[in-house]
Amino acid sequence: MYIVGELINASRKLVGQAIREQNSEYIKQIAKEQEEAGANYIDVNAGIFVEEEPEYLEWLVKNVQEAVNIPCCIDSPSSVALERGLAAHTKGFPMINSISLEKDRYDQVLSIVRNTDLKVVALCMSDKGMPQTRNERVLIADQLVNSLVKNGVKAENIFLDPLVQPIGTNDTFGIEFIDAVEDIRKAFPEVHFMCGLSNISFGLPERKYMNSIFATMAIAKGLDGLMVNPLDKKMMANIIVAETLAGKDKSCMKYLKAFRKKKFEF
Repeated sequence: MYIVGELINASRKLVGQAIREQNSEYIKQIAKEQEEAGANYIDVNAGIFVEEEPEYLEWLVKNVQEAVNIPCCIDSPSSVALERGLAAHTKGFPMINSISLEKDRYDQVLSIVRNTDLKVVALCMSDKGMPQTRNERVLIADQLVNSLVKNGVKAENIFLDPLVQPIGTNDTFGIEFIDAVEDIRKAFPEVHFMCGLSNISFGLPERKYMNSIFATMAIAKGLDGLMVNPLDKKMMANIIVAETLAGKDKSCMKYLKAFRKKKFEF
């Protein structure tokens, strides 16, 4: 399972304040905590600062890279901001978040990831808008994967995001997403997935509980990447258990290792 720690996002009040004040220690501490909790990548997002985004994103990447030994997930639709972030990146191959079939976004981000070893999150979205059904997601995924591969992006470096939508607005949004994961996994066994979970429970009570169950259902169908809060021990424990039950944990070694390290919290 690929875990992207989601906590360094300028939309979070304290993070936004730390960015404005250039509080390096606060940002570094959040990065360290996420790495220690099991994150494979640290997401960095300065999107609320429209004019200053390139400068702030570069600053975030620089500080996170000084604090941890894992790559960043550089999160912006702006090619200018992405390039500034990449210039400050020093450890491993970062993940670019994100490209889609929206023409302007596709053209800008493709110019960065073409013929590189960068990882790239590919949103199953086009100029027609958000997909509603499994078939719409699969169709966009097919176009994205084939186009990226033709442009020198390795299939194993593509992280498809089928896009989670609120179950409270349409009863089918949960199962359509999960079925799309299964279909895409069968069609493209080499690609990976990456998605955020919180949209599924938007507007509903007990959101963490719903998010956790939704994650386990999707993992059973082939989901292998999540953007989550790795400091949420219950969520991380459920991910480990779900992978074990889905046959992705040989001899239950990851489960046993987590148990010995007392990572489970229920």
